[in-house]
Amino acid sequence: MGNHYWLTGARRRDRDRARQGLDLPPTLAVLDAHRRLRGPYTAAGALIRSIAAEALALRPELGPAHNIELLTSTPELAGVVPPAWATLEWSVGEKERTRFYSRLHTLNISNGLAEFLRDYLAAAGGGPRTLVLENMHQADPTDQEFAAVLLRRSDLGALTVVVGTGPDPVADPPGEIAVSLARVLAAHAEPVDCPATTGSPAGDARDYVDSDGTSDEPELLAAYRRLAPEERARLHDERAALLAGRGEFSLLLGAVPYHAEHGGDPRGAGLAAMRQALQHCKDIGLYQAAVELGQRARAIVDRPTQEELWWYFTNSTSTCMASLGRADEAEAIYDEARGATQDPVVHMDLAYGTAMLYARHYPEERRDYQQARAWMNLSVAIASLLGDRKERAFHSVFANNGLALVEVRQQSAEVALRLLEDGMARLDRELEPGEHALHRAVLRYNRAQVFGMTGRLEEALADYAAVVELDPDFPEHHFNIGNILRRLGRDEEAVASYERALRLSPPFPEAYYNLADARLELGDVQGALADFLYTIELDPEHVDAHVNLAGLLHGLDDGEAAWRVTAAGLALAPDNAHLLCLKGKLLAERGEAGAARTALSAALQRDPGLAEAWAARGELAFEAGDLAGATGDLDRAVELAGTPAIRFNRAVVYQEAARYAEAAADYGTVLTVVDDAEARERLEACLKAAAM
Repeated sequence: MGNHYWLTGARRRDRDRARQGLDLPPTLAVLDAHRRLRGPYTAAGALIRSIAAEALALRPELGPAHNIELLTSTPELAGVVPPAWATLEWSVGEKERTRFYSRLHTLNISNGLAEFLRDYLAAAGGGPRTLVLENMHQADPTDQEFAAVLLRRSDLGALTVVVGTGPDPVADPPGEIAVSLARVLAAHAEPVDCPATTGSPAGDARDYVDSDGTSDEPELLAAYRRLAPEERARLHDERAALLAGRGEFSLLLGAVPYHAEHGGDPRGAGLAAMRQALQHCKDIGLYQAAVELGQRARAIVDRPTQEELWWYFTNSTSTCMASLGRADEAEAIYDEARGATQDPVVHMDLAYGTAMLYARHYPEERRDYQQARAWMNLSVAIASLLGDRKERAFHSVFANNGLALVEVRQQSAEVALRLLEDGMARLDRELEPGEHALHRAVLRYNRAQVFGMTGRLEEALADYAAVVELDPDFPEHHFNIGNILRRLGRDEEAVASYERALRLSPPFPEAYYNLADARLELGDVQGALADFLYTIELDPEHVDAHVNLAGLLHGLDDGEAAWRVTAAGLALAPDNAHLLCLKGKLLAERGEAGAARTALSAALQRDPGLAEAWAARGELAFEAGDLAGATGDLDRAVELAGTPAIRFNRAVVYQEAARYAEAAADYGTVLTVVDDAEARERLEACLKAAAM
């Protein structure tokens, strides 16, 4: 991992001068991340544009392997790498789309971009390099996430990352976030305070506009503000036309909407530019940018004369907010909208959205399934009154699908199944075979989910297989098939499904974690080790991966590595019983019996059903000569999990306590499972002693 730096100063030129005083490796790129330039992935896209040609010449396979990440961050690569969006939701109209990305999708994109950069740097000869990411305090959350990923990854060779921000604390975006740039900077970057430089910049108001509103020079901003409104608007319109003429799509997500919004026709050209940008961002999971665009548009749109546009921005903004965990803000918009319109279709959609807040988007402690049911029933009722037969069928089934989610959350799986199957039958009955193909697939997918929850694994597998046939390139289907195959004990097939999911998707930690578990079951210890390690590379806070990796390393007799992973896991989850148990076992191996017993007792306090901890504490007691304590702990361990190893250890304690018959019984049980020479020898000794 390189030595990273965090430069803080009031102006970009202050930070640039301070950076020149640092002893840094050769520069890979200096990038401005200000979101007004190109919106989401402004910096990441600039980086990819600067290296893509060389990277793809050196490693052509990186294009197909990372096409989703590359085209999401750098849409100008369309035609250079394979198309990224080939799944079923892209074959239907906007009104038919009922499936959207998780808010975690952007983190997976950033990790995929980091892999692309890693492999490019290696192919280009390796060696120390410096990547400068400026104006990160003004960056879109996607770029903040990308910077955080680069800072915390350990596999980027000798890459030094330099992050430049203003003097104020770096704010996390609102809602639920996967990674905090502020926290990562504090943990991984050396802070550098950048004193103010002297002098004033040359330039005028046009220079401020030509910076796309990113200049932090007070003199330029003041000159811009002194302009007459008509002159400001003229400069913005000129700049918007110039940038739009470049044919670079990412400019349509940042600078072009900004200039059109401040130009001479904000409610016409401005809203049109923001709608195009918002729709793109919403479709590909860039929800924070979509929300910002929607809020800006809602401040301009005139509801009485632009009702369709008003509802578009209102609905899109609130939907994206809900996806980000910003449920309170979404609810406020829903309440405002309910008071602003009498359109029954709008009220139907508002009822559905409000139900989803109570069933899915509010934090667990605030979810209210009765409220969710009430709002969903209202959506169903309005749908039943729609005049068009096909629209009535689709919206009724769509709302009942939402009601099925409420039933699942309330443990009413059979009711949920009936709702889903009734919906599938109704669409088959009232629609043509090709109509609403996506929603038909979603219904079947949801039925597979319910089958899986209720243990009907073969039926779940059949439904997932049917959905894959309809939508073969959607990675989540293959991931879910892998999970069902694991539960069926078909681990080799599960491995193939997880690998297929990863080929179709940016890297995501749960796939690597499950892949590691399946490999371990198949005896592929080195493969499991690599996958657990990479799970933690992708998500350093993945506690279960720390637990399994530490246990695997301990089983491989790599005590030092096991200790490091255990310590890292306990830093994340100090009360994790499995990690406390492993800590106790490692301490015992180091000869620290007292500390080991403390750790094992702490593990049992948190999970009294952890047989492994009872057994380990029993072994400690035996080694200390406390036969009664050892017997009590090992008796409890056998009650919970009578594995051959635990029974053997209890038999040794019984034998030492001259309880030969009980010892012989345990040794005999062990020998019915494993052919162990020591157990056989001890059994014979106990039988002789018992006969005397």
